[in-house]
Amino acid sequence: MAPTTQSTPTVVPPVGSPASGATHEPTHGCARCGAPVAMGVGLCERCNPLGLRDVSASQVHGTVIIAVLVGFVLLAVAARLVLNGLGPFPVTLDHVAPSSDGLAITLSVTNEGSAVGQTTCRVSDPAAQGGSVGAFLLSPPIEPGKTVTFTQTVAALGSTVRDFVVECRTP
Repeated sequence: MAPTTQSTPTVVPPVGSPASGATHEPTHGCARCGAPVAMGVGLCERCNPLGLRDVSASQVHGTVIIAVLVGFVLLAVAARLVLNGLGPFPVTLDHVAPSSDGLAITLSVTNEGSAVGQTTCRVSDPAAQGGSVGAFLLSPPIEPGKTVTFTQTVAALGSTVRDFVVECRTP
């Protein structure tokens, strides 16, 4: 028989544990090259050889907030320019007739604005106490100062002819 020797296993503590003697501080990637850098540092030594100060978090967030606010202002100005001169759109309900698919509704809409536009008209039943959304009809393009009469068939209001309320909103 072969002689046996007993050995004691050697336990090596993980790197960064207090028993190993080395401390491991958390890191993240350099903003330019991705090399590990300490928390609170944006650029590594290779990308920032002069050791210039990083931009503070408040400066970065402030810049982003200003950019978002400027974007909102530009969108508001663009919307105002696009919608300038549209409407109002007074409407009259000319005729309601039963149809095989519901009701054929005829509307006359006038564009009192200074630009060509179209509107969405909501036709609803005043007797429906909030139970019915009604029907929405999109008008054809209307020249400024002109009136357009159009007919559309809607199924959302049923097929019974009754009194309706119509409103065409200005965008």
